[in-house]
Amino acid sequence: MAWSMHEIVQAAGTTSRTLRHYDRIGLLPPSHTGTNGYRYYDQDALVRLQRILLLRELGMGLPAIGDLLAGEQDAVPALRHHLAQLAEERDRVDRLIRSVETTIEKLEGGEELVASETFDGFDHRQHKAEVEERWGAQAYADSDAWWRSLDDAGKRSFQDEGRDLAEEFAIAATRGLDVRSETVLALAQRQYNWVRAGWGGKAPSAEAFVGLGQMYVDDPRFRTNYEVDGRNYAEFVREAMTAYAETHLG
Repeated sequence: MAWSMHEIVQAAGTTSRTLRHYDRIGLLPPSHTGTNGYRYYDQDALVRLQRILLLRELGMGLPAIGDLLAGEQDAVPALRHHLAQLAEERDRVDRLIRSVETTIEKLEGGEELVASETFDGFDHRQHKAEVEERWGAQAYADSDAWWRSLDDAGKRSFQDEGRDLAEEFAIAATRGLDVRSETVLALAQRQYNWVRAGWGGKAPSAEAFVGLGQMYVDDPRFRTNYEVDGRNYAEFVREAMTAYAETHLG
């Protein structure tokens, strides 16, 4: 049995652009291409895509995923490992649920809260305060409203684009490309569009875009997003964003 690209996109909540990118870098070629030019994926490809998406959810970059999948003959042991990792994440979410339930119970019962219980399981990588301090409360409100308006597929597509950009910047840096080259400026244009989408459609000024690039370097929480295969490319991304601001944003 084989599924068309459209069927895969609908089932997996990904995008055709993402699947074409996976094909282009050799990570997930279609099982065959029909005489009509449509791409089709068989059961093995389905399992491979599931693993790719699982590893992306667990924070692994595409080059590392490619290395991991290369040469593997049996997907079952690897899937068992992924399942264990997902179980750990489920446990964290269960702790979050218990934490909120405990807070509700104590508030309703007039009991005193315990900090360790209140924040058990939470992921503290939130940027509300930084956004409001740098760009104002309205900027955060617009971004938050936009994010909440997305369905699961939209959120995944946005996150995928951010990861893809980080990896393509890393490839460009490894190739020694100049930040003012056509290729890198095109990546910076995509970065700009991605940031603008994340800001609820508001276009960043040149100053804001350059400042954001500097924050990618200075703030460890952002800097880690530009680490690929043990090397960090935040400085290269900052220089590319600066070059784009100078040449395209005045």
